[in-house]
Amino acid sequence: MLGFTIEKRQEPLKWGSFFIFLGAMIFSLGVSGLLLAIQGKPPLEAMYLLWDGAFAHDWALEDTVLKAIPIFLCSLGVAVCFRMQIWNIGAEGQFAMGAIGATWVVLSMPTAPAWVLMPLMFLAAAVLGAIWAIIPALLREKMGLNEIISTLMFNYIGILFLQFLVYGAWKDPASFGFPMTIVFPDTAIIGEMFGRIHWGVLVCAGAAAALTVFIKHTRLGFEIMVSGENPRAARYARMPYSALVVLVMGICGALAGWAGLIETSATLNRLQPTVVVGYGFTAIVVAWLARLRVTSIAGYSILLAGLRVGVENLQLELQVPASFTGIMQGLILLSVLAGQFFNWYSFQRSKRG
Repeated sequence: MLGFTIEKRQEPLKWGSFFIFLGAMIFSLGVSGLLLAIQGKPPLEAMYLLWDGAFAHDWALEDTVLKAIPIFLCSLGVAVCFRMQIWNIGAEGQFAMGAIGATWVVLSMPTAPAWVLMPLMFLAAAVLGAIWAIIPALLREKMGLNEIISTLMFNYIGILFLQFLVYGAWKDPASFGFPMTIVFPDTAIIGEMFGRIHWGVLVCAGAAAALTVFIKHTRLGFEIMVSGENPRAARYARMPYSALVVLVMGICGALAGWAGLIETSATLNRLQPTVVVGYGFTAIVVAWLARLRVTSIAGYSILLAGLRVGVENLQLELQVPASFTGIMQGLILLSVLAGQFFNWYSFQRSKRG
């Protein structure tokens, strides 16, 4: 009697990842089109509007890149944690704390020159974001508290603290009751490079280069990689495992904090609750899709940012709900991860007696 067994390949399929990603995208877009058809929306027109709104025009590409910048920075940090098998789900809260730190600097010294104000904003955003990530790391190492739960809860605390400030002590008296701070002075606003693309792109490039060198060419980076592969072996080799957990969480928090700073300064020019729109959660999806590789993180950040922009076009033209972005992200993630199975495993016929 013929049957099938699952066997692991000696090496992954050549070009397997590319074709798996392509097939996963086609499958997820097909399912998305089917869901739209069930709602009475024309699926082919919807897919065209999605592409048109995200990539087909200069203004669309600019919107996509602007949304990709904070996603990319958060994803870099999340990927460092995941390399050590530390499941940091708190980039959203760390993003919010970075925005708070930068705003505190601006409100404390609004007349300071840019060469003083901007470095202090980056420092404050990194420090507050890092602290917000290090606290769950310490709770994990000292008290055995699961970091998934603690970082998830810290998201809500950070976001609500931001709302507490902009609804209260930091609210602009001239905002007609809307929860927002005063507009930042020009010295606190990250300027534009070309079109609407701001200097945050260079921050992304610098952070990616520095992180790559750190992971691949330093002793601490090597220890992070080893600790992620086998924590027990790392402890046996007397590597400072607990300190490395705190380090990677701090790096993630600092990068997410920078993302919050950039979004607050360059995009909104002030702090308001709408600065928190889920970039930290999208970063988790990007990190997994990219398999923690920096170059792939850049590509997937642009892809998922494009989905966000494209769905906004669908909202305007076809009245598709905003939650459709989350549905598409989930479909893409599940499809790609499921497809990776065939990249590493094969079905072999076997005879059963």
